[in-house]
Amino acid sequence: MNALINDIEIIKAKTTKINDVDFDNLTFGKILTDHMLECDFKDGKWQAPKVVPYQPITLDPSAKIFHYGQSVFEGMKAYKDANDTVWLFRPLDNFKRLNISSKRLAIPELPEDYFMNGLKALLKVDSDWIPRNEGSSLYIRPFVFASGKGFHASPADEYKFIIACAPSGSYFSGKVKVLIEEKYSRSANGGVGFAKAGGNYAGQFYPTQLAIEKGYQQVIWTDDNTHEYIEEAGAMNIFIRINDTLITGPTSDRILDGITRKSIIELAQSKGIPVEVRKITVSEVVEAAKNGSLKEMFGAGTAAVVSPISGFGYKNEDYDIPEMEDTYASFLKKHITDIQTNKSEDPFGWRYKVE
Repeated sequence: MNALINDIEIIKAKTTKINDVDFDNLTFGKILTDHMLECDFKDGKWQAPKVVPYQPITLDPSAKIFHYGQSVFEGMKAYKDANDTVWLFRPLDNFKRLNISSKRLAIPELPEDYFMNGLKALLKVDSDWIPRNEGSSLYIRPFVFASGKGFHASPADEYKFIIACAPSGSYFSGKVKVLIEEKYSRSANGGVGFAKAGGNYAGQFYPTQLAIEKGYQQVIWTDDNTHEYIEEAGAMNIFIRINDTLITGPTSDRILDGITRKSIIELAQSKGIPVEVRKITVSEVVEAAKNGSLKEMFGAGTAAVVSPISGFGYKNEDYDIPEMEDTYASFLKKHITDIQTNKSEDPFGWRYKVE
């Protein structure tokens, strides 16, 4: 059955998978909803987007995504409040960042109405898939990749934009132990570290696996030149609390301009928490751990919102972070998730109602 929502063509799935889903035991990103948004770039322009049944994609073996890695993505979430109203969190920031990433990888930028109207249409069609359980949400994955054919090392002439969704529980449970990286780099000056490019994450997997084999869950990335400066935590931005001050590194060519990161900085400042956006050295963190002034470390990103760190390893030594009550991590996570789920006021204008 075809229909129109927000001027987006809707092709409904003939059957639904939702009745087979245990919404009380959701793993992250494993179960996909009934529909997806699809939009093709060809003949020099983006074609009309449409919502279609979730289905496999057929690509030519010479499609340039396989050979030259032109692929970018975003991560978002949708929430339902007690009145079944659907909310997004800062979606225009995701749209803008997707285009920033696309531009860096020579991918044509998307029109805003294609992204926003398509996303809202998809959420209306698959509204029943948005979990109501505490800590759960509908994870949303917009992505663009090169579908054009040919082995020539040049930008593709055709691309595909898709939004797929997965009802999900918590991304991480409990605290994680991390290893400060001394050899490998996530990104470099002049590179694509600031973009959400698929290859950035592929390059992280091997060093992270090495850290896991040593008993850690994640890697703390350091700068590519000296490995003296703390940059990111796994696939997240990182915050470090020394005494009562919250510190995070400045964005750069190497560091993703995280939406959760920006929200934490603004929220913390509004609550009177001292915040410093500056470079922070590994030696400063190690010294703070030794003298007891290191109070907290946590990652920040869309999937986990806030992921507390219990300790870190560096140069074959482990440093534990003492347990605290009333941590910044729990305080900030609660305030952000309460805004996201419409449980509190939103003085920042971050919450976006899907209508």
